[in-house]
Amino acid sequence: MNIKTNAPLSAYTTFQLGGPCPCLIECSTPDELLQTVQKLKKENKHFLLIGGGSNLVISDHGLQTTVIRYLSSTPLIERKGDDITVSASTVLDDLAIFCVDEGLEGLNYTTGIPGTIGGAVVGNAGAWGKQVGDVLKSADVLDEQGKIKTVGPDYFYFSYRHSRLKETNEIIVSVTFALTPGDPAALAQERAEILKKRAEKHPDLAAQPCAGSFFRNIEPTSKAERRQASGWFLEEAGSKDLKVGGAYVFDKHANIIIKGPNAKAQDVHDLHLKMIDVVKKKFGLQLVREVRFAGKFKNTLQADQEGFW
Repeated sequence: MNIKTNAPLSAYTTFQLGGPCPCLIECSTPDELLQTVQKLKKENKHFLLIGGGSNLVISDHGLQTTVIRYLSSTPLIERKGDDITVSASTVLDDLAIFCVDEGLEGLNYTTGIPGTIGGAVVGNAGAWGKQVGDVLKSADVLDEQGKIKTVGPDYFYFSYRHSRLKETNEIIVSVTFALTPGDPAALAQERAEILKKRAEKHPDLAAQPCAGSFFRNIEPTSKAERRQASGWFLEEAGSKDLKVGGAYVFDKHANIIIKGPNAKAQDVHDLHLKMIDVVKKKFGLQLVREVRFAGKFKNTLQADQEGFW
């Protein structure tokens, strides 16, 4: 484990924003995570768990709490038949690559999605009408008493971009997915096509830091309808013209906020409020964030302390 003091959190999110925290502990394996959490619990220390930092905006003031970063640069994956068990610290796209190489179908749509397995399960991440909860067989979950339990898919109450873990703050340690045999060549071709589509509509994180889609898509008003892209409503409402400080809306996708030169986390926060406002005024719809804010922000709509123990 790697422990850093006064760590700049801007180095640990895809937005590249945020002030420092007093202590950052980097864990890559389930054992390291368990040891760390149990030690902090024993010392009555609060903490925030993060993974790849892809759906997170940290306050410019930083955080006054310990941060655990659960991320592995090396995929930790084991295959048994058509099931795979993967550490929640594994990068989601690394898992997608593994499945292609192994000829396993069921998670190829996660290609190119940033973040870790743990974050993907908590947020029931997905694309192209599919989501990780569809193929989850079981998971090892760490509760607030520092104990691990194995649970099935029903435990999570999966819904669109949501699981019960957003309320309980339990931690995903590892996950088992039930997949099906597929043709590696066909899966590789599908992966290439997905990457191409993403490159056409999404920014390069290295050049244009962001958190991907900022708001959830709009829920249908009846069972006969499909979800509608928030980006469409945002574009129609004129959000692409919006800017606050160094933060602005991506020109190719109205549901993405970009960190421009000298942007602050507060700029991103204030810009997202303007985006909510223009859609509400034009369509009477209330956008719901996918992205989480952590720490102190001015003019916040609600307390953003999800994920703190």
